[in-house]
Amino acid sequence: MPTILGQNQYGKAENRVVKITRDGATHHIKDLNVSVALSGDMDEVHYSGSNANVLPTDTTKNTVYAFAKEHGIESAEQFGIHLARHFVTSQEPIKTARIRIEEYAWERIEAADANSRFIGADEVKHSFVRKGQETRLTQITYDGERWEVVSGLKDLVVMNSTNSEFWGYVKDKYTTLKEAYDRILATQVSARWRFNWTDDDQRMPHWEKSYEQTKKHMLQAFAETYSLSLQQTLYQMGSRIIDNRGEIDEVRFSLPNKHHFLVDLEPFGLKNDNEVYFAADRPYGLIEATILRDGCEPRIPVDLTNL
Repeated sequence: MPTILGQNQYGKAENRVVKITRDGATHHIKDLNVSVALSGDMDEVHYSGSNANVLPTDTTKNTVYAFAKEHGIESAEQFGIHLARHFVTSQEPIKTARIRIEEYAWERIEAADANSRFIGADEVKHSFVRKGQETRLTQITYDGERWEVVSGLKDLVVMNSTNSEFWGYVKDKYTTLKEAYDRILATQVSARWRFNWTDDDQRMPHWEKSYEQTKKHMLQAFAETYSLSLQQTLYQMGSRIIDNRGEIDEVRFSLPNKHHFLVDLEPFGLKNDNEVYFAADRPYGLIEATILRDGCEPRIPVDLTNL
């Protein structure tokens, strides 16, 4: 045979599942986009078309919805762990399951006061608005023995309107950029972090608390770093996470520099004292790096965050 089969996987991608938990009159929402990828003894389905080892992708879709009912959705990570364990342990041909999940956050709508002629604020516990901030992410991989959990977020836009400089860089005959000693620093954060929980004998992290605290440390580092470069800020964000979250060994960032250029107002007889900017969407500088706990090896795939 002149060709051989290489890496392969299959599954049902982007299963949108919304789980409503009703705690009396108070409701809670988990809104997920779940993608299942399975791999294992799948040579024959490629070589001869035999489906003897194939669990239909439609079945994987149905499993996502059934598990939302049977197990609930405590967190994106916990839900992915339930799914990955099920596929690997219930289907002998399946050796590895990878579950990727995006979570879309909702927050409660602040209703009118209790004296309103409509429903009082003390009664409205079931109305929500989609948050316009980041999308939460997780990827669960399980091979029957070891777990790998890589979580993160994307589309978190942040800005410092001062305390950022950029100067002292290499200049050649094509350099036109002026040095900046007080500039806007803005970026749209894409981040992934890898947990050191790898087997069932270890104590499992509290996934919800871990996400909230990791995001908090990331944002605090961004706000508190006097930045001489976006690279410096990136490193401080990752270091703050590693230093404060013992369950995380590796963080990878992809940070596009959302450039804000001072508008030349001199033709109008006006002085622009770092007040009016043009926000350029492209092209943009793209800064990417991985920050590791000392002694740990990098394992987050680069293609999870880069272009």
